[in-house]
Amino acid sequence: MKCSLSASIRKRRQEGRFPVISEIKVRSEKEGDLLRGRDPVALAHAMARLPVAGISVVTEPEHFGGNMGLLRSVAAAVDVPVLHKDFISSERQIEESARCGAAAVLLIAAMLPTARMAPLIEAARRLGLETLVEAHTLEEIRRIERLGFDLMGINNRDITIFETDDDHVGRTEELARFCGGRRPLISESAIGTAAEVRRAGRSGADAVLVGTAVLKAEQMGELLDSFISVGWPP
Repeated sequence: MKCSLSASIRKRRQEGRFPVISEIKVRSEKEGDLLRGRDPVALAHAMARLPVAGISVVTEPEHFGGNMGLLRSVAAAVDVPVLHKDFISSERQIEESARCGAAAVLLIAAMLPTARMAPLIEAARRLGLETLVEAHTLEEIRRIERLGFDLMGINNRDITIFETDDDHVGRTEELARFCGGRRPLISESAIGTAAEVRRAGRSGADAVLVGTAVLKAEQMGELLDSFISVGWPP
């Protein structure tokens, strides 16, 4: 049985590795086709052969080209926890996440009223799923900080414009100190070098989630290894 995403992050830290969540994403509005003819399940399998903390799967179809079959296939193929990323807003979607093998689901503060997030967090907990709640601004952090979710995310890019902006890890450096340290903090997006991973870690992030940079890399394994090899403490 797979461990939780939180447990996997702790395990990688105990091993002296920087916890990295690698991502399977079909395309992005900014970068276009990210798979370039490659089999996403084979890519996920290659990622999971490295000591990553988990794999994220983007299933949103309109802007990112995903589908629930992709989540199901990846979760069945790897032995690390899988994070389901989509614009989740209903218990039905969370139930489908669980059926497809996800270990955790993403909830986006910019797209959900606070009163709506609480029942979604509880629905995930009943089904044995962790919740990663993502913020992009200090106002969003303040709004969600009392909710009972499992992992905190800072998205360095603005999901409301589908991550077409050019933000950077400085967003994590700016906001990490406001996150309280009560649960693992994940710096998401706009990370492409080991130096940026180190910056995220030194600012307070317990893990990074990296998608586009890994999928665009000529040598995916080498890039992931350089992130993991930042080590813990960073």
